Amino acid sequence: MRRDQFIKSLAALAAAGALPLTARAAANLKMMIPANPAGGWDTTGRALGAAMIEAKSADSVQYDNKGGAAGIIGLAQFVNSAKGDPNAVMMMGAVMLGGIIAGKPPVTLQTCTPIARLTSEYNVFVLPANSPLKTMKDVVTQLKKDPGSVKWGGGSRGSTEHIAACMLARNVGVDPKKVNYVAFRGGGEATAAILGGNVTIGGSGYSEFAEYITAGKMRPIGVTSQKRLPDINVPTMKEQGYDVVLGNWRGVYAAPGITAEQRAALTDIVVRATKSKSWQEALKKNGWTPALQTGKEFEDFVEYEFSSLNAIMYLSGMV
Repeated sequence: MRRDQFIKSLAALAAAGALPLTARAAANLKMMIPANPAGGWDTTGRALGAAMIEAKSADSVQYDNKGGAAGIIGLAQFVNSAKGDPNAVMMMGAVMLGGIIAGKPPVTLQTCTPIARLTSEYNVFVLPANSPLKTMKDVVTQLKKDPGSVKWGGGSRGSTEHIAACMLARNVGVDPKKVNYVAFRGGGEATAAILGGNVTIGGSGYSEFAEYITAGKMRPIGVTSQKRLPDINVPTMKEQGYDVVLGNWRGVYAAPGITAEQRAALTDIVVRATKSKSWQEALKKNGWTPALQTGKEFEDFVEYEFSSLNAIMYLSGMV
């Protein structure tokens, strides 16, 4: 093949997205965000996409929001439509593992390709500003008196805030099966329910509630971290006498059936993005703790988390 013909062939393959990522200057990525807009996965995914573009490891990022069932609906679409696509990635995290354990869906995360863990975050429990309840102790008193009267609002069934609520119930002698948990398809819906007083108490990552806490529209009453968070002076659940310590984390997976070379190229894209200025600003703005893991280390972490969450959910009566 003549050199000019070879170059034309490469150009045609690149235009069609058929070249491996390492053979192109940058990628045109498609990102599945298995949640509705305005939630934690959406915020993280779009921040990562912006960082990829700033780092020049991606030319463009196209987002597809598909919320519901703790990310399982988006996972199913990703598994079925992106097989073998080296330009497709999906946001995921602890919430998705909980959803898989609770829902036992026919799709599985194990068919997809692990790329990287990005961040870690702890849940903050909040009350509407005008709530007659003022502290976590008030919530626990009401929970003991009438479990069904305390409506917990948060992400999908099996989310970390759902698990934390069940852990608290079990910790204070209330049957976790009696926890009145109201699941929402995304962080935006949950936030609206809390602000509107449609739930008693809400839980999520600090980043989703930060502006409302600052504005005095929500009252933070406990965090599920081991120590107090540097951004907000809120007592941990543990220091209030409740043995509830549970972290939330978010990461990136790639499509099923990609090659080792394509996986390495996507990993490089993500790692380069996490070194960008915009990603560092996103970490600070949202109160995310950087927790980068790749390769086998990330694979082993996911396997351990799956086993750990399965045990917690079983003990909490959720499985």
